[in-house]
Amino acid sequence: MSLEQFGDRWSLLIIRDMMVRGYRTFKEFQQSGEGISSNVLSGRLRTLEAAGIVLTEPDETDGRRLNYRLTQKGIDLAPVMLELLIWGAKYESTAAPCAFIVQMENCRPQVLAETYKRWRERDPTPLIPKFDEIDV
Repeated sequence: MSLEQFGDRWSLLIIRDMMVRGYRTFKEFQQSGEGISSNVLSGRLRTLEAAGIVLTEPDETDGRRLNYRLTQKGIDLAPVMLELLIWGAKYESTAAPCAFIVQMENCRPQVLAETYKRWRERDPTPLIPKFDEIDV
């Protein structure tokens, strides 16, 4: 049942981009380089919203635009996403620098703490630069 809510490729990439890259807007997701079409993206965002994983909020600077945000249910996927990122980097080519993956693997509690902190503070800063300075 759980995989039905977020288990397809695009939904996992959207959740990853929200957690790791700090993406919030439809345009950011569409321009992520993954090649998702606008109709598929729109559908996945609606599905994630209906499942209670994502919510929409008006943009602070332009109330006509919407930002997407993980709910508590969505951010609770952080440990699962972290393990998927680490596992994927071991067996697939990824855009994440190797050193960052090693840092993530060796510093799981800190990575998760920073992820939750950024979510609570609504900080869209990408996670990767914040962990460039971690000593492994």
